[in-house]
Amino acid sequence: MKNISIKNNAGAMALAIRLVIGWTYFSAFWRRTFLADKLDPEIAGYIGEKFNHFLPNALGIKPIIQYLVENPDILWLNMVIFTIIEGIVGLFIIFGLFTRIMSVGVFGLALGILLGSGWIGTTCLDEWQIGVLGIATGFTLFLNGSGPYSLDNYLMKNNFRITKKKWFSWIGSGLLPIKESLFSKIILIGSLAILGITLMTNQVFHGGLWGPLHNKSVKPKLEITNGKIDKNTLSFDVFRTEG
Repeated sequence: MKNISIKNNAGAMALAIRLVIGWTYFSAFWRRTFLADKLDPEIAGYIGEKFNHFLPNALGIKPIIQYLVENPDILWLNMVIFTIIEGIVGLFIIFGLFTRIMSVGVFGLALGILLGSGWIGTTCLDEWQIGVLGIATGFTLFLNGSGPYSLDNYLMKNNFRITKKKWFSWIGSGLLPIKESLFSKIILIGSLAILGITLMTNQVFHGGLWGPLHNKSVKPKLEITNGKIDKNTLSFDVFRTEG
């Protein structure tokens, strides 16, 4: 009973994180479908246009983004699916339903944001911060579950049949069937791995650890070629190669 109380309290203490991260993702669905039509390719503000911004300096997933940009129909379908997933993940996280499997969704969505747009930011490292904090949040929610203020807890307290399944603790909440000694190692290794992702992407995208800081969304890299002067007229080609 003592261990159960500790783990339930951990879930309860993460309530603010759960509600805020849940709204962060659900609000994306809400904005694109109810507040404005951002899923119509023919209307200004179409969400798919952002992929053109992501493409220049995406990390690891650039071929996927390029394929989607070059195939607008598939891009639109993916935007619809992506938006629905964000809505489901956000809503379920807010209410604490199937919290652990949804926290994996938070982790995956945040990782996609980080790799695709972590280099973008105007006055600060906007998208990078959103990505790394989302990854850390997803990991934390997976470890904690949702605690007493959740639908998971309601299902367990009322002995719903699904909560008796061995796999429920892996997708919902409650005690994870992991030995205490192994559990502490998972926490340490997972946390250090996420810190590693944070430091690595900070350096790659912005030079945040050593060398000159750079912000390619504010100061893109330009290359000038074919410069020539003809009859007192200077002409040249300018290409934006990065940023």
